[in-house]
Amino acid sequence: MRNEDNMPTEREWLLMEEIWDYEDRFDDTDHEEGITSSEILKRVRLKNEMTDRTERVLLHHLVKKGLVSYTVDASDSRVYHYYSQKTREECLRDKEQDFIDIYYRGSRMGAVASMINDPELSDQEIQELEKLLKKRKKNG
Repeated sequence: MRNEDNMPTEREWLLMEEIWDYEDRFDDTDHEEGITSSEILKRVRLKNEMTDRTERVLLHHLVKKGLVSYTVDASDSRVYHYYSQKTREECLRDKEQDFIDIYYRGSRMGAVASMINDPELSDQEIQELEKLLKKRKKNG
């Protein structure tokens, strides 16, 4: 099982989403500066209440966990530019594996079987799963 201390909490995930969304809008070379904490807070406030202090604490935790890094603005040392150290996909994989480890004793098959046997799974979702399995089988 992975170390939970290195995983973003739900509140930290909100900030990570804003950083990833910002990075997704640019080519790798165009967002070298990263997103400022004030930009993150402005975006998070539209979706969720969060104070400046809470945001700063959460960003500090993300830096300590190695999920986010920052640079100090060249023209204003009070401004920090944040950028991700792990992709959304890497974090999702880690969260998924922790979920499987905790609730299914590490059995991927157990997790998949549980989800497939869900009576609320629609016919369309079953068809999508079949396509995914065929594609996975074809690609090895």
